[in-house]
Amino acid sequence: MKSGHGMGKEVSLQVRISRFLIASVLLIGTAAVVFAQGPPGRDPYNPPPGHGGIPPGQAKKQGYGHVPPGQAKKYDDWRFRQNDRSHFYSHYRHDADHWKGKKRPMFVRGQALPRGYTIQPVPRSYWQGVPPPPPGYQYGYSDGYVVAYDPMTRIVADVMDLVNAAVSR
Repeated sequence: MKSGHGMGKEVSLQVRISRFLIASVLLIGTAAVVFAQGPPGRDPYNPPPGHGGIPPGQAKKQGYGHVPPGQAKKYDDWRFRQNDRSHFYSHYRHDADHWKGKKRPMFVRGQALPRGYTIQPVPRSYWQGVPPPPPGYQYGYSDGYVVAYDPMTRIVADVMDLVNAAVSR
């Protein structure tokens, strides 16, 4: 009988160790998932609901995702004007002239900027007298182009080629 009674304690010890190990694995796994996700609101591409992200109904819509659809209509015809080209060219003349005849990326309206290209913000003083970009967008410059783009999605609202402006002068 002593051996049977001792086995009961041994089994119960094994069960307790198993439960402890399972609980430890679950706790560590949960902690790993929490740390992998990071604190709420830190990921600009996936903010938590109600914290500045695009509402689910607007998330799939094209265009100006940060603006309600009724207001986005105001910006549907937003484009650089012809006289804006000479305005920006006066600020970027040296760099635009440098790109004459050289291979450059192609920035396309409505498409995302190519990966690996750094877009320099256009100083506000450079676009005095030019209409501001649509809400949520900003002006940027790269490789002879001035673009109005969304810095979060890198979608181009409009693009102006200053190199072609330099060639036609």
